Amino acid sequence: MTTPLVVTTSGETTGTARHYLMCRPEFFAVSYAINPWMDPAKGADTATAVRQWEALREAYESLGHTVSLIDPVEGLPDMVFAANGALVVDGRVYGARFTHAERTAEGPAYLKWFADRGFETLEPTFVNEGEGDYLTLDEMILAGTGFRTDVAAHMEAQEFLGRPVVTLRLVDPRFYHLDTALFPLGGTNVAYYPEAFSPGSLRVLQRLFPDAVVATAADAEVLGLNAVSDGRHVVVNAEATGLTLELERRGYDVVPVDLSELRKAGGGPKCCTLEIRA
Repeated sequence: MTTPLVVTTSGETTGTARHYLMCRPEFFAVSYAINPWMDPAKGADTATAVRQWEALREAYESLGHTVSLIDPVEGLPDMVFAANGALVVDGRVYGARFTHAERTAEGPAYLKWFADRGFETLEPTFVNEGEGDYLTLDEMILAGTGFRTDVAAHMEAQEFLGRPVVTLRLVDPRFYHLDTALFPLGGTNVAYYPEAFSPGSLRVLQRLFPDAVVATAADAEVLGLNAVSDGRHVVVNAEATGLTLELERRGYDVVPVDLSELRKAGGGPKCCTLEIRA
């Protein structure tokens, strides 16, 4: 369950308090290429990544959210992208099974963290990359496929979690996870980039979310859709200026952050953030 945050003097709710799991990027590097954003020849600066990540963590805590930490593991430079580590709904944890060998060990590490704390866990049979490809709303879970997560994993998650799962096919390799092309604005609406989806999946989104925020290519190309909303505040990459203006026009409070160093590996605020729905 989520807990209401502070209300304003007018009685308006400012959002819902969330519990996030994060992983400090102590071993972050771009030493291999498993998505179009990664270029080992250019590399990345770990100290800058840590500084930007700390600012993201502080932003969450300043909004009243709780942040728990999992210890980073040397040799797993992408472990900072905690969203990929699992899917947590109603205190049940559906684990991750990564597509690429470079990230294989992250799945058991995240699942152990939850098991050690008494969560009911399921080690997956099928390839899936956690909240990278599963985004939870009030009445459904949106699930991405096309690059990283098998469609069979969608059904496995539905059976374990008891929530309806809606499959969406991604078609642009730059947006290899669902959370790079779409984010929930709250429990009933979303923002998304249309060109990231197959024609049929786009029609599904248009039918389900007729009032969605539709992002431009310019905002998608700086991973503006890799954002985190508590229903009122939206933590978003600072370069996504058009998206920021539209969110503010609709009454959201936007919290811009700079994660440009982590974007060199294809990550943004959401990639760094696994929500614990207990």
